[in-house]
Amino acid sequence: SSVANTILGENVFQIGDTANSATSECRSETRCVDGRDVTLINTPGLFDTGRPEEELKAEIVKCFTEFSPGPHAFIIVFKVDRFTDQEQEVINKINQFFSEEAFKYATVLFTHGDDLREGQTIEEYFHNNHLMSDLMEKCGGRCHVIDNKYWKNNQPDDYRSNQFQVKQLMKTIDHMIEANKGSCYTNEVLQAVEKLRQAEEEKIRQSPGNKTDKEIR
Repeated sequence: SSVANTILGENVFQIGDTANSATSECRSETRCVDGRDVTLINTPGLFDTGRPEEELKAEIVKCFTEFSPGPHAFIIVFKVDRFTDQEQEVINKINQFFSEEAFKYATVLFTHGDDLREGQTIEEYFHNNHLMSDLMEKCGGRCHVIDNKYWKNNQPDDYRSNQFQVKQLMKTIDHMIEANKGSCYTNEVLQAVEKLRQAEEEKIRQSPGNKTDKEIR
């Protein structure tokens, strides 16, 4: 949620002040970011909700179907820290929920950038970590870093600046969308749901009553 607020430039998502996750359900907000409208979907963490896995999976898929045909990008969020088996398990969960195809649409974003040494980049920090190298390869080398606490007011062209990093993140996502020929991520389940949604919309359009497109949707 802190990352989402940093990207959108205002505090729109609730931040938890306890060890428990404050995000139990998917929620979306749209704001102008770097000159374009961006809809950001904030999902529960894959390990910190206390919800059964099938319930969590259903919640995330439900959210994606509301933005069919699917998202243009996944942002996978980790802390600057040792990349351990638990972080690897997050990658396994993404693979299990959404298939290997999802990584073509993914960028990794690290928080707590102030934990990097002065002058150190995130790529240098994880240079010899084979788990992270594997993830970077899956994601086409797309990787950025922010610090929600300390990098708020730095110079906009400085590496240790959220303004700079969010601009770079948006450029990376633009290039990724271009490489994916403008397509959204979708899998067989989402494709099937999209067909059902389109059929249902058509039924409503043919029924009596003048509903707007928004009401039909």
